[in-house]
Amino acid sequence: MFRLLVLATLLTASLTAQQAPKPASPADEWRQFRGTPTLTGISSSAPPATLKVLWTHQLGDIIESSAAIANGVVYVGGGDGDLMAFDLATGQVRWKYTTGNLIGESSAAVGTAAVYIGDLAGVFHAVNIADGKPLWTFKTKSEIKSSPVVVGDVVLIGSYDANLYALDARTGQVRWKLQTNGMVHATPAVSDGLAFIAGCDSILRAIRIRDGKEAYQIDAGAYTGASPLIDGGRAYFGTFNNEVLAFDLNRRRRLWRYAIPDRQFPFYSSAALANGRVILGGRDKFVHALDLATGKPAWTFATRARVDSSPVVAAGRVYIGSGDGRLYVLDAQTGKKLSEFDAGAGISTSPAVAGGRVVIGAQDGRLYVLG
Repeated sequence: MFRLLVLATLLTASLTAQQAPKPASPADEWRQFRGTPTLTGISSSAPPATLKVLWTHQLGDIIESSAAIANGVVYVGGGDGDLMAFDLATGQVRWKYTTGNLIGESSAAVGTAAVYIGDLAGVFHAVNIADGKPLWTFKTKSEIKSSPVVVGDVVLIGSYDANLYALDARTGQVRWKLQTNGMVHATPAVSDGLAFIAGCDSILRAIRIRDGKEAYQIDAGAYTGASPLIDGGRAYFGTFNNEVLAFDLNRRRRLWRYAIPDRQFPFYSSAALANGRVILGGRDKFVHALDLATGKPAWTFATRARVDSSPVVAAGRVYIGSGDGRLYVLDAQTGKKLSEFDAGAGISTSPAVAGGRVVIGAQDGRLYVLG
């Protein structure tokens, strides 16, 4: 009996460990916007302390889409509508897929056999990971700026038609859709079988992935462009009401609110986790690090323009772009600037970090890979 009890306990612990969301993206991949389905913005990779440009590529007029990295390949959408695949080490073009429309902020997500991305005509694309050939498309009724999240055999995507869609990852067939009261701009975060969207209707929604039914909702009290970070039963995100909010998801209530009375600027950047802090950029030109428990500021760092880029934390460093055209590398503990890279054009995209490389796109359409 004792042996059976021990075996059962070990099996339960093993299943729990397998099901628990991983807070950090593996060192060799960055498969989606923010790295993991919980959108924590943490990479297990360790880029060199001193970054240098390894290769660049001109993708078109503008890059607003952040990169994904898997199996030594970088996938990124250019504003002119091309989804490109590059060899991470050399920059050699693997393939190019043309959507036929413009690509905005929707960032690629890499599944088992396909790469997924949305465009500004409202078309969602599944592209063969091996050769860039089209697998299927799905048409929503308005533009797509949300980034896809792959959960098993389902891919989630939001649209400005006010719906969150769950599509069969292999066929593109609609499993379910949930209508909200506003545009679904943000990327859904996934944890414990639920998809979380903080939206343009000022509501944080928890939606069951298995059937698309709403489990619960929390009134955020503000229009939200940022995607929610989920960790330890809590959600963190900034709003257009010039504040950062933390919610207890179990008790369905707000834990804290961070705002700066003398700087009334929205928070569009999605947050990252680092050493008991939540870090994000603001349109007040600052990067903010807040205590997870209290929301009190730990440090701020001033840039020269708005910070819509979402940070990535790797090896104790914060990597974040600014509208001033610089990629900043900050000490995650103190906020001290360690280095900066001048791209020569504004940066609104978010870094992708994997394989010791930092991948970032600029508003002049140039992609940079540093390491």
